[in-house]
This record gives sequence, C-alpha cells and structure tokens, in this order.
Amino acid sequence: MTPLLLVRHAETDMAGRFCGHSDPELNERGRQQLVGLMTMLSEHAIRRVYTSDLRRAQQTAEAIAKHFEAEVHVRPGLREIHFGLWEGLSWNEIEGRDRAVAARWAETYPNSTAPAGESYQRFASRVHREMAFLLAEVAKSPIAAVTHAGFIRVVLTNWCGVSEQEAWDRTEEYGSILALDTSHIDRARIEDSDSGRSGVDRVQQGESK
Repeated sequence: MTPLLLVRHAETDMAGRFCGHSDPELNERGRQQLVGLMTMLSEHAIRRVYTSDLRRAQQTAEAIAKHFEAEVHVRPGLREIHFGLWEGLSWNEIEGRDRAVAARWAETYPNSTAPAGESYQRFASRVHREMAFLLAEVAKSPIAAVTHAGFIRVVLTNWCGVSEQEAWDRTEEYGSILALDTSHIDRARIEDSDSGRSGVDRVQQGESK
C-alpha cells in the first residue's frame, strides 16, 4: 500500500516562537535542509504535492515538486493552528505579558485557546477534513503533503494512537517526514479527532510550530 507522506516544512527565522499563521520564508538553514529532505524522500515516486498556503510550506513543497517533476496543489486547510495574539512570541514573552493567562492556558489546554486564536477543537476538525481528502487522493497515486508540526501531531495522537511524547519526538525536527501506512490508522480513534491533549509542556519551553 502506498504510504501517505506528511512532511514538516523546513526551518525559518521564527524557530522557537509561536509561528502559527505567521508567514516567514525559509531561512538559510531551512534551504540547506531541503537537500537532505530530497534524499529521505528519494525512495518514493511522488506524483502530486499538496501544501499549506503559508510560504514556509510552499517553498518546501515547490522544492519537492521540482525534484520529482510533480504537480503542486495549495490547501489552506493544511495550515498550523492559529495562535492569535501570541503569534510571533516566545513562551517567555507570553508569560511576561500575562502570567496568569499563560498559566491558565497551559493548565486547561486543549479546553483553552490563545487570545483571539483558533481553538484546538476547531483545529482538530480541520485536520480531520484534510486527512479525509488526502486519504482519498493517496488511493489514486503517490502524494506528499507539506504541512506543520501541530497538524502532524494531531494525526499521530488522534488517528494513530501515538503518545504525545512520541508525536513530539517524531515531529521535532524541521523537514521531518511521517510515512503513514494508512492500513494502520486506528479508525476507532478518528471519531475522537476533535479531542485530546497537546504537548503543552513543550510549548512552554519555546518550541515553535
């Protein structure tokens, strides 16, 4: 069975911050990471590349498409979660603005939302819709989808029964790849894709999305 390839975009200058819907380009290190990414993908015969509409994802997707002579299709639903007023901030900066709000968000997530941000439940529903589309597409021909760490973590924890720690470990690196064997998807967990808990302790350490 052809795997569904979910690719985290390469690095930007906002590494270590709440990037979310912010739209930085790849930095020099990110552009260098593209070389290794092509090597890791070389065993796959990718025919189409789907991508988040954010520049860091599109630039990564365009490199993949050029390498494989594949088509590129933009899917805004592949975006990271939106962090609202916390976009572009580090966790230390967020705590400095309002420690009580930051603590309450960390303690109650996913039942809390960053100020003016996207709720986890709405984000998980968006991931669910995009995954339904991608699963239908990969049944037709080999594809890759360039997205963001948060998106892939929702897939791992809500669709594949993976622990939060393992999901974090598998997506921590920019340019990381999840080759998802769709036959191993835990269908019983798909109905629960709007629930679950994210790696809040990691976010507090300033890890970016």
